[in-house]
Amino acid sequence: MSDVSQGPGWWLATDGKWYPPEQHPNYQPPTPLPPPPLDPATPPASAGPGPSATSRPTGSTPPFNFDAKRWSQAERITGVATLVLFISLFLPWFTYNFGFASVSVDGLWHGWMYLVLLLCLAILAYLIVRAGFGEIPFKLPMPEQQLLLIATGVNAVLSILAFVFKPGGIGFSGIGWGFGAFVGVAASIVAAAPTAVPAVQARRAGH
Repeated sequence: MSDVSQGPGWWLATDGKWYPPEQHPNYQPPTPLPPPPLDPATPPASAGPGPSATSRPTGSTPPFNFDAKRWSQAERITGVATLVLFISLFLPWFTYNFGFASVSVDGLWHGWMYLVLLLCLAILAYLIVRAGFGEIPFKLPMPEQQLLLIATGVNAVLSILAFVFKPGGIGFSGIGWGFGAFVGVAASIVAAAPTAVPAVQARRAGH
């Protein structure tokens, strides 16, 4: 509303005031212009995203999808043997017979076998990540096979030492080995073999 006209379309009301065109009783808004015709060579805006739009951004972590087929034969052997070693740690490793009764202790009687327990969990976790992502989604301090060789090798050495050093000492005859000790030592050697044997062969070939 104004006392004077502000431009084309402004109209004078009975109250002596000028009003803009859109406030006139007979005002009709202008008809919008139709959109320009589409170029046949240009894909419509509503078209679905192409393969590049659905591709994973660089540097992002792929979704976890467990697939045991991603394991190599060596990793399968190492994984099964490591699981058996882990279970054996809770089985009787050493027994003592009193004549009328017997007692036993598990594989964790030696304090260093807790390191074997932790390494078993680390190896199994690594294999689960490998099967879920196809490749490790984070950076490791050294190549994967080298880490696997070190972990399984340490497990084998510590398990053999635990087998040899019975609670009563090497020469003590009153304490025998339980079922878990034989299973654990065998499993630790089998777990290390798939990575240790190729490493030894490669070292010999280098000489």
